[in-house]
Amino acid sequence: MEIKAVTDSDKQFVMSIDNHVDDIGYANRVYTKSGYVIWENKQRIGIITHCILWDNLPFLNLIYIREEYRGKGFGKQAIIHWENEMKNQGYKMTLLSTQADEEAQHLYRKLGYIDCGSLVFHNTPFDQPIEIFLRKVL
Repeated sequence: MEIKAVTDSDKQFVMSIDNHVDDIGYANRVYTKSGYVIWENKQRIGIITHCILWDNLPFLNLIYIREEYRGKGFGKQAIIHWENEMKNQGYKMTLLSTQADEEAQHLYRKLGYIDCGSLVFHNTPFDQPIEIFLRKVL
């Protein structure tokens, strides 16, 4: 497995997965190196994106592994890679979130993430199950 910062040549692949990013946002990811493509055997198999909250707290926006590659450790390896990148850049903690009905929360807890809050979006334009926030000191 290889994890590489997103480039212009990854745009079609990334945008086919992440419908939250537009052309300007994608260009910003390339410039800031805030997105990565996960590769296996010269195939793009997933992405991981983040932002920096309050100028000092990396927040994992999205990790996505193509279905046929799930359950094989690629997500775990990608998160550990991202954590190491953040630590090497001098950050002391990471933050991420997941909906209460998503299985990813179990992986995050196995990787040492601890629940630290939640948001309730019922009866809003973003109606969804509770969003659980988890943190990890690097």
